[in-house]
Amino acid sequence: MTIEHVTLRPVAEDDLPVMERFLTDPEAASSFQWFGWWDPGRWRREWAENGLLGDERGTLMVVRDDERLGLVGFRKVWPTRTTFYWNMGVLLVPEARGKGVGTEAQRQLTRYLFAHTVAERVEADTESGNTAEQRALEKAGFTREGVLRSVVFRDGRWRDGVRYSILRSDTSEAGPR
Repeated sequence: MTIEHVTLRPVAEDDLPVMERFLTDPEAASSFQWFGWWDPGRWRREWAENGLLGDERGTLMVVRDDERLGLVGFRKVWPTRTTFYWNMGVLLVPEARGKGVGTEAQRQLTRYLFAHTVAERVEADTESGNTAEQRALEKAGFTREGVLRSVVFRDGRWRDGVRYSILRSDTSEAGPR
């Protein structure tokens, strides 16, 4: 799988079954993203409302040509009433993992958010055991900020997380390093 043709695009209605797999199939979600069966209609309802692109959060499909590889999501975080930044994440179908797709998708989403919003910061969180995602974030230009103790409850126990961020000033005209 080559990453040269990996792109992001808005979610189309026929993408929704691919997205719903992440809420209903433990293997599709991965061990780090499986939190039990969840409302499979949630994305469909939000897509009907705003195409999964709102002022406070959004979702884009990760694709290569006509192949759906997963999704990236982003949401605004308001640390003060006058300041916001973005928190983002990625979910990939099993066949797309470990091939650089997540790194490229996160790199493209970072470029997109800095190009189209005034935010100075984009952050991403992952479980401390998810070393593949940590490597992907570092390759995409993110800096590890620290460990969040007992921040995720999954599979019957609390787990530590790791926070990463990238600032607008960390990027060049061409995008994240």
